[in-house]
Amino acid sequence: MTVAVARHRRGLWGVANPATIVACVGVSLLLLVAILADWIAPYDPLASNVRIALQPPGAQHWMGTDQLGRDMLSRLIVATRLDLSIAVSAVALSFAFGAVIGGTSGYLGGAADRWIGRTVDVMMAFPLFVLAMALVAALGNSVANVIYATAIINLPFYIRFARAEVNMRRHFGWVEAARASGNSHARVVLFFLLPNVLPGMAVQISLNLGWAILNAAGLSFIGLGARPPTPEWGIMVAEAARFIATGKWWLIVFPGLMLTLSVLCFNLLGDAARDALDPRRRR
Repeated sequence: MTVAVARHRRGLWGVANPATIVACVGVSLLLLVAILADWIAPYDPLASNVRIALQPPGAQHWMGTDQLGRDMLSRLIVATRLDLSIAVSAVALSFAFGAVIGGTSGYLGGAADRWIGRTVDVMMAFPLFVLAMALVAALGNSVANVIYATAIINLPFYIRFARAEVNMRRHFGWVEAARASGNSHARVVLFFLLPNVLPGMAVQISLNLGWAILNAAGLSFIGLGARPPTPEWGIMVAEAARFIATGKWWLIVFPGLMLTLSVLCFNLLGDAARDALDPRRRR
């Protein structure tokens, strides 16, 4: 019986779960590549050489070269840092502001809570990628504005979650005890209520990181994100689009594969976190 429970718990927390192990290893590798990009990239990602343009993968260039003779592997490695930086920055902003806004709304209730709830519903009624396109087009085409737009479209997820969880807990005995001890309303929200909803929000953070990467790549693909010749996965896919019919498969396969694997790893990590934090799985 004890052995069975131990095995169940090992599977629950991901030690014996192959998908979770793959996700953790994949995310760790992505972060390592992003941090060490300048040292591990074999060539200058911006250096062009038309004499070796559109070469297939080989001994000199493991992932081939693009239409300007730039090394695809080097560009993919350096692009990892930019895409992850955009995703992490955007999700950090949306998490910080969304948690505070949602937690305050759920704690106070009343008219302010209803107005915030309706505003979030209106935001989620729009296709989020179209909303991001409109924001970047209005603010200007830059990496900073891509981060702000991605953070704004992710705000509703954190506001709704924090609002619902705090609203459910605001009348609990330990919250009343915190107020009776002389803590201000702001301190009760920030130091007593929000820390109790952070584990659940960790699942949303992991999922949003994958969506943020796709959002950044999508905006760059349509010309509203990073600008060429900046190494970025969406730009690389857009530049490769016109060579699909010519058989230059490596131009689109490798950046597309990087996008797919990165989003998959973050989604698997989110699923593992959700299973680990689900109290029904702990029995």
